[in-house]
Order: sequence, then structure tokens, then C-alpha cells
Amino acid sequence: MSKIAVLAFSGGLDTSYCAKYYSKEEGLNIHSVLVNTGGFSHEELQEIERRAMALGVSKHVCLDISLEYYKKCIRYMIYGNILKNNTYPLSVSSERIFQAMALAKYAKEVGASCIIHGSTGAGNDQVRFDLAFQVICPEIEIITPVRDKKLSREYEIEYLRSNGIDFDFKKAEYSINQGLWGTSIGGKETLNSSTTIPESAYPSQLKKTEPCDVELEFDKGDLVAFNGVLYKNPLEIIQKLNKLASQYAIGRGMHVGDTIIGIKGRVAFEAAAPMIIIKAHHLLEKHNLTKWQLYWKEQLANWYGMLLHEAQYQEPVMRDIEKFLKSTQEHVSGKVFVKLAPYNFEVIGIESKYDMMQAKFAQYGEMNTAFSGDDVKGFTKILANQIKLYNSVND
Repeated sequence: MSKIAVLAFSGGLDTSYCAKYYSKEEGLNIHSVLVNTGGFSHEELQEIERRAMALGVSKHVCLDISLEYYKKCIRYMIYGNILKNNTYPLSVSSERIFQAMALAKYAKEVGASCIIHGSTGAGNDQVRFDLAFQVICPEIEIITPVRDKKLSREYEIEYLRSNGIDFDFKKAEYSINQGLWGTSIGGKETLNSSTTIPESAYPSQLKKTEPCDVELEFDKGDLVAFNGVLYKNPLEIIQKLNKLASQYAIGRGMHVGDTIIGIKGRVAFEAAAPMIIIKAHHLLEKHNLTKWQLYWKEQLANWYGMLLHEAQYQEPVMRDIEKFLKSTQEHVSGKVFVKLAPYNFEVIGIESKYDMMQAKFAQYGEMNTAFSGDDVKGFTKILANQIKLYNSVND
């Protein structure tokens, strides 16, 4: 019996080449595996399976881990209001490590002798996949022909055609990675520092121009309702909000960041639902949490986002940070009101029983009932002590 090889399969050119080459030339028993983190339609999944079987794989598997991805990752990115470099909601980078871990676990379950993936030698994904495999299944060989043999696109297409495979592998002007937590777009404009992609390159185009109001409800930091309707599955809220908000062309941006391998990278993205959810959640926190809760959340959330981006999800400190982030969400419950408009949104306000901005205590810039003028005089005098001492010594 031939050896089992698990192939990370997307249906694109690189993974199609791997499927055909290693089943035909190496005689491996190929299990093509697509890990769905919520970014595929039913029709897309069917088409990918059709392609896999046409390439000669012995088995095609779709592993749906979308709910696990939410529970173990997205919820913590919301708790932490995580935007990489204050810009990017870690759309693709957070998905990849979960896809890699699912592949590694599947490979162990079926007794695979090797795992094949189509990453090139220029990006972050090669590290994310290899690292997960080395941690979870170090005994299994990792095969990366596109990276190691530096295969060209033209070579792969010619090989497939010579073996009777003539899928439509036209080189797209823009590479698009679509997922539950956002979509990344790469093109010639993202390879330099001075230009941006054109309007037409974004997958979602402007369809609505009349503004509309939406309402999100959180319970202890988790999404529970959209426009007054409760949902047991938070994925439905993300999908419904994204479907609506993307029609306003909301959530677009250009991210510049440091790659795992030490070079600068630039990518365009659209992430309508993630951007709205993060900003709505953050406003609710600003009303319901203390100054120091907000401060330390921001510090640890920045670390969490950086480590997640750099494939360190399995590092135990991530579980420690998650416990801290979760503990801060005890009183992050309430409704947030958002207005959608073409190309932008506005977080209007919140309604929560934990709102600390209550008139019975004080009104900023108006009056207070919690302290007297004499209290402020004494407090200010003590607060000024060390500054006065410093200035008297260093005058």
C-alpha cells in the first residue's frame, strides 16, 4: 500500500500541481484537505472537491473548524480590540495557524508519512504551516516543492496540461484570500510604497448609498445579537453584518507591517464586519471598564496580536493572556449603535447597565456630586508635590 500524504489543498495552481505530481510521479496516496475557517460558500467547496478528484487524489476532505476558530481565536481578537499596527484585523494570519493545526492533527489521525503544502519562500505562511507541523507532528516529513524547487507558474501550468489537466489558471491581476474575518488583496500596487489598489480590485463594490442604523449586542464581550435578534452562533452575526456592511464598501484599508522573516510587507484588505465589531466593542469597553483595565488590556492585546501574527499561537503565554482578556469582559455587556454609510461607519453610542458615565455621579465639564471643590484643591496640591520638588531641584 502506498504511503499516505496529506496535502493542504485550496484548488489553486500550486496545490493542484502538488496533487497531480505526487500522486502520479511519486505514487503517494494523496489526501487533499481543505480547512474551512468560514470563508467558503457551499458552491466553492463543491468546486474545490471536483478539482481535487480530477487531479487524481485518493480522498478529499473538508474540515470545518469555523466555530472552533471563533471560540479559540476571533473572540480573543474582539476582547483585545486587536488591529495589527492599529490598522489590520489579522484577517488571514489568524486563520492560517488554525488551518495548519487542523492539517497536522488530521495527518496524525490517518497515519500520514508526509504533509505537503504549496507555500513559496517569500511569505509568512511557510513559517505558519511548518511551525505548527513541527510542534504537533514532528515525526511527519514536510514537503514544499514550490519553495524548495523554486517552481515557476509557467512550469506548473505546462506540467498539468501535459497530464491532461487544463483548469483555468489565468494569472489574476490581484491575489485574493477571503475568510470569515476579512479578505486580503495583493497586486502590483502593494509591491511598492506609493500607490494603492484601484476601486475595482476590491471584491465588494459599493451598492448601497442610503445610510442605515444597526445594533450590536454583547454579553461579557461576546456577540449575542444583531438588530435585536438573538443568535446562538456568533458566526451568523459576523456573516450577516458583513453581507450588509460590505455593500457600503466599508472596512477597506492598506496595511504595512513586518513579516515573520524580517522584511516589510504591504497588503490591501477589506474587513467590514471585523472593523465594525472591534470599534463597537471598544466603545462599550470605554464606558464600562476602568482606566487601568483599558490600559493593561491594550498592552497585552498588542502582544497577543503580534504573537498570533507570527505563528506563536501554541506558545503557552497565549493561554495566559487569553485568561486575562476574558477576565476583563465580565461587565462588557450592552448594546452598541452604529450608522453605516458609503465607505465609512460611525459608532454612535451604547446602552449598558454597567455604563460608568452616569449623571448621578457627575457630568463632565458641568457639575459633580461625588466630591467638593475643597477635595479637588487638596488632591491637586498633593498631585503637584513631586513635580514641584523636581523643578525646585533642577531649576
